[in-house]
Amino acid sequence: MTILPTLQSALEQGRALKIISGLNNFDHDRVAAVVKSADAGGATFVDIAASPDLVRMAKKLTALPICVSAVEPELFVTAVDAGADLIEIGNFDSFYAQGIRFEAAEVLALTRATRDRLPHIMLSVTVPHILPLDQQVRLAEELVNAGADIIQTEGGTSSNPAHSGSLGLIEKAAPTLAAAYEISRAVSVPVLCASGLSSVTAPFAIAAGASGIGVGTAINKLDSEIAMIAAVRALVESLSTVSRTQSLV
Repeated sequence: MTILPTLQSALEQGRALKIISGLNNFDHDRVAAVVKSADAGGATFVDIAASPDLVRMAKKLTALPICVSAVEPELFVTAVDAGADLIEIGNFDSFYAQGIRFEAAEVLALTRATRDRLPHIMLSVTVPHILPLDQQVRLAEELVNAGADIIQTEGGTSSNPAHSGSLGLIEKAAPTLAAAYEISRAVSVPVLCASGLSSVTAPFAIAAGASGIGVGTAINKLDSEIAMIAAVRALVESLSTVSRTQSLV
């Protein structure tokens, strides 16, 4: 597996920022807006649905590495053939609303099946937040042994902030921050903290042990590219305020 130099550097520095358009988002115009905003705002890479058409479109819009997300290993093959630079099993949030769960055994099986099909491409795998934290850590260790190069955390959809403002944003991020803290201490690969993060909580993720963050809804919900670019830039600036040598303890 060859790590893309710019991505490797960002992960090592704790500055990696992935902008996510959504695993089930196949709207070309909307995905294009997310990709262009990520590029203009200074993100490290973008994450789009595993569609060859979307990959080819994104490649025309940006030189940033393109990650594709899916929960069906066969979809990765055609996306990689179209030019995807890395792949992600996960971004499960859209499935939870449909009552679909991903258990540890299923995620591990998907990882092994994907590695069998694509043994050399960079592979990120999300650990489902529906698992108790100790089981998340155990699964992360098993995923690394199965060939995962990056572990991604989640949890924003499970939190119900009781407050508004900055306190509410911290409450929203708590589950994924906790997972990043525990998992980063158990595995030797980079951990990407995602789901429920904002420019307020991005530094907490790095201080917790993550090598970078993934943000989707905070960008996708905006109704103009100008606002989306501004939000990406705010995240980049937020990440620049924390050092990998800092800690929450």
